[in-house]
Amino acid sequence: MSTKLLKVGIVGLDADKSWAARAHLPALRALSQDYEIIGVANRSLASAQKAAAATGLPRAFANVSEMAAAPEIDIIAVAVRVQHQLEVVKSVIAAGKHVYCEWPLGNGLAEAEELAALAKAKGILGVAGLQARVAPEIEYLRGLISDGFVGGVLSTTIIGTGLHWGGFIASTKNYAYTLERNNGATMLTIPVGHTLATLTEVLGGFQQVSSVLATRRPEVVALDTGEKLPMNTADQVLVSGILESGAPVSIHYRGGVPRDRVGFLWEINGTEGDIRVSGPVGHPQAVQLSLEGVRGNEKTYQPLSIPDSYRVGWPVDVTPGNVARVYARMAKDLRQGTHTAPSFEDGVKIHRIIAAIQSAAENGRVFREPAS
Repeated sequence: MSTKLLKVGIVGLDADKSWAARAHLPALRALSQDYEIIGVANRSLASAQKAAAATGLPRAFANVSEMAAAPEIDIIAVAVRVQHQLEVVKSVIAAGKHVYCEWPLGNGLAEAEELAALAKAKGILGVAGLQARVAPEIEYLRGLISDGFVGGVLSTTIIGTGLHWGGFIASTKNYAYTLERNNGATMLTIPVGHTLATLTEVLGGFQQVSSVLATRRPEVVALDTGEKLPMNTADQVLVSGILESGAPVSIHYRGGVPRDRVGFLWEINGTEGDIRVSGPVGHPQAVQLSLEGVRGNEKTYQPLSIPDSYRVGWPVDVTPGNVARVYARMAKDLRQGTHTAPSFEDGVKIHRIIAAIQSAAENGRVFREPAS
């Protein structure tokens, strides 16, 4: 097994507020035994130079093509806006580099399928940023369900708040593009998408869905400018369905922030007990989650403590901690030939569920997964 450091380039690093700066950079630096960050590529050389200088990275590339052609680069992390990902990731794959692509994998199912097919044909590892799947609370939850804590799963219900897609956005520059559904960065694709990945990781896939997508706020206020901006994407996402196990599932996401400290509540009801997963907002990939459970004749939920072994050795902050867990799995997969990191194929599965939700809402019918 090779133990050489894997050399990484990052696309889309802005030292101020970018997701790459908040998540990927500290995650990779926490895994110094596995990775070395070589440099950054942005929309311009000047932007890359500014980001490299601000973050202490050794090299700024003129563009993605130059980075992808660099022989010292093994992996390229792509953290750009969804509408630009197809072009960037295709150039990375064409150069034969392994790629970690942020979620959503593409702007719709067709793009995700195209990228997965290209990566497979090229023989490179494509990893999708579905880091909620590897959060310590979710890994522990999966074990509890598998070990029969709740018995047989009867049903499950999720209520979440989107954080964005409420009555306002904090910044026109950073968030206005999320108000246009054709840009692919919506409440359905981002927080609901991460939640769907988490749900299916723990309880299995869907066999059918029906849905309602509603835009109850046709315009929102940009707090930085006071301007009213149009919003044509759903701020209400309602999904009902049946899992492969036969268990009914209900999901309701609302735009905006919660009025109290609970903006994410996931209940799993079983024949022998129940579990609740909660968090401050409906982004399970980026917030601290808590578990509590009740069994048998008990009437009061009790906290379910996560063993220290799930947290020791990882960044304390949730966001880089979960991303680091994905990168660690990626390194293992590359060195050992395993399949532990969320792959492009895993991302396509979630995009298919999202496409089914959209189709069911548009056509007013139930979407059923074809029998395998």
